[in-house]
Amino acid sequence: MDKVLLKNLKKQNKFTKFFQNWADQEFKKVPELSEVIRDLENLSHTIGIQEGLYIACFDYQNLNLAFFTENAEDLTGYPADMFRQKGMETAFTMIHPEDRPELFRFQEIVFRAFHQLSMTEKRSFEFSYTTRWVHRTSLEVFWMLGRVKPYFIDQNGNFAMDLHVIVRLMAPPKVDSYDWNYTYVKDDGQRVMVSKNQPVDTPVKLTKKQKQVVKLILAGYPSKDISEKLNISMNTVGTHRKNILKKLGARNVVDMMKILASYDFD
Repeated sequence: MDKVLLKNLKKQNKFTKFFQNWADQEFKKVPELSEVIRDLENLSHTIGIQEGLYIACFDYQNLNLAFFTENAEDLTGYPADMFRQKGMETAFTMIHPEDRPELFRFQEIVFRAFHQLSMTEKRSFEFSYTTRWVHRTSLEVFWMLGRVKPYFIDQNGNFAMDLHVIVRLMAPPKVDSYDWNYTYVKDDGQRVMVSKNQPVDTPVKLTKKQKQVVKLILAGYPSKDISEKLNISMNTVGTHRKNILKKLGARNVVDMMKILASYDFD
């Protein structure tokens, strides 16, 4: 069965065609693939791959999967050889069929948005997505949250390779299909966020106190502990949460957490 599936994947190329504009970029001085793989292997060992955490790197020169952590085989049921030999097709084959149209639409949005930015803005660009994977044999459906950054931008400013850090969600999110957002920092220092539900550039400015609250939220602290750590009342914590929700354009706390996962708050 695996050999038959791999043979079919090699023939069809039905998913990589959606990324042809990425492959058509005029790349300049992209590192050797062996160097990239070595660096990513070191990165994987450094962060320690945990159960439910996956790393992958797409190479847009060749439209293939340059690197993936092989624990993906355990979760998806797709043998590692399939990822090695036909990685991009395999990766999109395991995406829930209902999620694929929005995924392919989003990659066009990312490509267009990225190439409108200055080189400095491009280096701050990142995006997040929530999607469903389907196990190859059991057909079990599970939700995954991915955070993506350009792993290599060439001298022409082309998006040559990306880096996905993906985690399995233990509870379904409050979305029913592929969801996404992207962010970047403008040359004037202002962070911009665009989401599926708010597809317009939205400047986001958080106060110093709101950034402190955000860091504690991301660390998993409940409102009571945030109140004690920042020496503010519970009502004030609640007010900060509401204002953060509003500024991010989030519908609820779960949505807020997903958006916050795309931010760096220094």
